[in-house]
Amino acid sequence: MIHRRYIHNFGIAIEAVIVNKFRSILTALGIIFGVAAVISMLAIGNGARQEILEQMKQVGVNNIVITPVIQKDEEFHEEAIPGLSQTHSPGLTLADAQSIEDLIPNVQAVSPEIVFNTHLIREGIRRRADLVGVIPAYFDVYNLSLREGFMFNEHQINHGEPVCIIGQSIRTAFFGDTNPIGQYIKCGQVWLKVIGVIEDRTVSEMVSEDFHINVFNNTVYAPVQTLLRRFRDRSLVTSANLNRQQQGNNDESRPRNMNQLDKIVVQVASSEQLPETSEIIQRMLYRRHHQTEDFHIVIPQLLLKQEQRTKDIFNIVLGAIASISLIVGGIGIMNIMLASVMERTKEIGIRLAIGATKKDIIFQFLSEATFISVSGGVIGIIAGVVLSKLITSFTGILTIVAPISILIAFGVSVSIGIIFGFTPAKKAAQKDPVSSLRYE
Repeated sequence: MIHRRYIHNFGIAIEAVIVNKFRSILTALGIIFGVAAVISMLAIGNGARQEILEQMKQVGVNNIVITPVIQKDEEFHEEAIPGLSQTHSPGLTLADAQSIEDLIPNVQAVSPEIVFNTHLIREGIRRRADLVGVIPAYFDVYNLSLREGFMFNEHQINHGEPVCIIGQSIRTAFFGDTNPIGQYIKCGQVWLKVIGVIEDRTVSEMVSEDFHINVFNNTVYAPVQTLLRRFRDRSLVTSANLNRQQQGNNDESRPRNMNQLDKIVVQVASSEQLPETSEIIQRMLYRRHHQTEDFHIVIPQLLLKQEQRTKDIFNIVLGAIASISLIVGGIGIMNIMLASVMERTKEIGIRLAIGATKKDIIFQFLSEATFISVSGGVIGIIAGVVLSKLITSFTGILTIVAPISILIAFGVSVSIGIIFGFTPAKKAAQKDPVSSLRYE
């Protein structure tokens, strides 16, 4: 009997909403926009978090990146004064990498890198790409695995054999459907034998520049000693290097790079050791380079965490702004319901006169407010999901709609209906039946 009574009261509430459907839709707009905005903002936040995780995977875990500070020719000439220690710095070398690995106990791996941008040629196909000199530790540091072929062996590493491992884009462009293992590709003036192909790993241009990592798919990897012996060792003072330096003297913007290495990546045991390890490395290299700070140390993980904090703050602000729409929508529901109570005073009086209790009146108007709010919430959820997809389609910003965000939005819409609908419902129940019947 009690259940039938509640069902009857709920039916009256739904009927009132349907009769005034245009007003009900306008009342629910605040909830619709608010829920849609909250869901889309949470989706943007989830997408940003996923991008951070992907970037973390690409830059490696617990890494410290050391790069040389390239001096320009005019800086070199200004410093080339007898007695200045800066001119005696050896630059970034393999010896620096070996010292870091040997002397710092919490270092797990050290990966030296040499990067040459050169032309690749095979069977009439020619394109520019990076040729990078590495050791096997490079692939461990960046969580790269081979899709085909084999890793460099000790003999190839120590003797600088003309072998290479290529990225997926190089494989597709130069070999197509042909198996590249055992084939040759010309890098600059040297033919290199392909012994492996790395897995497909896409890196955005922004990530590549910000965190000093290579575009893996468009790179050819060879042993470090191969580049030093068969291409060029920039740390050696040769007539060719002197000629290059003299030719560059006429160009004030030409950089002077006498560093043997272009990068050293150091992987430590845990993220807690990153700051102190980077400080130790800074002091070590400062001494090894004769009190010259001609290198730059970056901790990608800290940069990523800072970027994540910035995005989190941004998302919180946007979420707070979107939540204002929900509050405004709740106030709109309360105002409309108060007006509805005034309009339906006689109806309330009739119901009270024929036996309806105050609880029946409260339940009726509370059901009406909650129904409007929940309906708006459901429409808002659909609009939020669609809006998230449109944001990804038109702006390229990754959005991920999580089930928890839908549950939160639905719960908030129900709560708003109850909270902001209670006052009008209570006011309707407190009306005097006699006075209500006389109301015109």
